[in-house]
Amino acid sequence: MISTGNDIVSLSARNYHCTKKPAVYLKILSTTEKSLYNDPALAEIPFENFVWLVWSLKESAYKYLQRIMPDLIFSPTKFIVQELHLPDGFVVRTFEPTEREGIGFDTMDIKNDVPVIKATISVATNTLYSRSFIFNELIVSVVNGDENFENTCWGIKWIAESDPESQSKAVRIFLMNRLHQLVQKDNLAISKSPHGFPIVSEGNEEMSIAVSLSHHDHLVAYSFQTDDFQTNCFVVGNAFSGQSR
Repeated sequence: MISTGNDIVSLSARNYHCTKKPAVYLKILSTTEKSLYNDPALAEIPFENFVWLVWSLKESAYKYLQRIMPDLIFSPTKFIVQELHLPDGFVVRTFEPTEREGIGFDTMDIKNDVPVIKATISVATNTLYSRSFIFNELIVSVVNGDENFENTCWGIKWIAESDPESQSKAVRIFLMNRLHQLVQKDNLAISKSPHGFPIVSEGNEEMSIAVSLSHHDHLVAYSFQTDDFQTNCFVVGNAFSGQSR
């Protein structure tokens, strides 16, 4: 069964002072993850951003597994980030333009190159793989069941309104526009499964496209995975795309 999971964190909407308190971060970080931060290679990431990066990985992993195991309960410290790798020359940049879409993560358009953070997450007997971006304004992660992300499409967008109704509407429109470009069908719809994860339907028939939606503050994001058609993701405006090798 194909699946996907994603999560987005608006850093401007997080309280850095509170994040540094053990009462907060110990609800998120396991002993393994606290040890990871001692690696000098992670020195470019402030501790509070490290906490929210780990959170985004765990949320994404939960969404990935929930599609496969609908009764799964989210317990942050049971989702354990085992490895976390920053690329050489890692630099945090500003999220510009305000909308980005792509496929895969390992090779970027050189004019818009953004470093990709790779991680491995374990949940009981399951091992999952992730790709993340950190910008000055946000952290976004996508999780997959193996290290091949070549059929994983993703998108990140800034929106003007941050109330829940506007977030939900905006992220669905954002995803639907991308799907229409790929499958070119007019009768697509996004709804929720009985277990709460999003599904894509064509008329009354559910399609075998795994989608994940996330939103926080003025930011929305999606990811989707499919093996049904040769994925050819379109790039909007000045956005960038990448293709895994």
